[in-house]
Amino acid sequence: MTTPTTSSSSTYAIGIDFGGTSVKLGRVLPDGTIAARTSFPTVGMGVDAWLDAVEAAVPALLEGIPADARFAGIGVGVPGFVDFDTGFVYDLANVPGWASVPLAERLRSRFPAAPHVVIENDVNAMAAGECAIGAGAAYRDAVFVTLGTGVGGAILINHKLYRGAHSMAGEIGHISIDRNGPQTATGKGGVEQYVGNRQIVKHALDLLATAPASTLLDQVPDRDPAQLTPRHISAAAEAGDALALRVFDDVADCLATMLASVAYTIQPEAFIIGGGVANAGEILFDPLRRHLNERLSPYFSERLTLRPATLGADAGLIGCAMLALQA
Repeated sequence: MTTPTTSSSSTYAIGIDFGGTSVKLGRVLPDGTIAARTSFPTVGMGVDAWLDAVEAAVPALLEGIPADARFAGIGVGVPGFVDFDTGFVYDLANVPGWASVPLAERLRSRFPAAPHVVIENDVNAMAAGECAIGAGAAYRDAVFVTLGTGVGGAILINHKLYRGAHSMAGEIGHISIDRNGPQTATGKGGVEQYVGNRQIVKHALDLLATAPASTLLDQVPDRDPAQLTPRHISAAAEAGDALALRVFDDVADCLATMLASVAYTIQPEAFIIGGGVANAGEILFDPLRRHLNERLSPYFSERLTLRPATLGADAGLIGCAMLALQA
């Protein structure tokens, strides 16, 4: 379904936020307004089918625009490793069939009128949105963190996204917090092996086995442990459940271990944190501040702000379009 709004702006870009289960598309104006939006599911969708679906969806986003409207281009955020300069996708996490894809080239063949086609890592796209009209707009140097299935990151230095030598910088979720931790394809003991959604739930269930007095499962339909999510744990913590509060304290401790290393390395003004787990609010942020202060010199901690991202689920979509508008 496409949802339009009215606007007098004559410049726009198409933002495409590519998630593991769905794609969100929008016509976005320079002030961040999403003038029209649509989406489609992507489960099991290969590259050609995805391109077909995007090509079919875009015309509806353009209904009712002024004849003299200026099309700035297309920006796409993808969940994986990309080469920003060439628009080449190396590999997408949790999306089978998306390895070694020249995505910018393929999109240009479908949309030859697009002046620019920009392909970006999804967290960098989120950061671009927050920098344009969200929580990042006030900072010159900041680190953006997303907490969900895994842990994503993006780095802002001197008002510019820092992508590194090969466009892959900012993968803070793979920073090791345990030299003897689990081995994965991205390293050993990476922080997202401890604070991803599934890991948080597993930790809670492990603790629950020794804490029968906990009211944690009261938050879950039919008290079914298989349906437990971080949102239920957050709700239990809000209600004062000691086990749930411990889970979030442990999550904060893991994150602080990683963030302290980042802070000592680049000394950002702020960590801006979004994603589903961050919706816990002060249940997460209060212990995170405390544990981070334990790990940093006051010369660092007293100059560092922790704050939530503000654009929510639209950050990536807006950021993708902003990258095209700024290209």
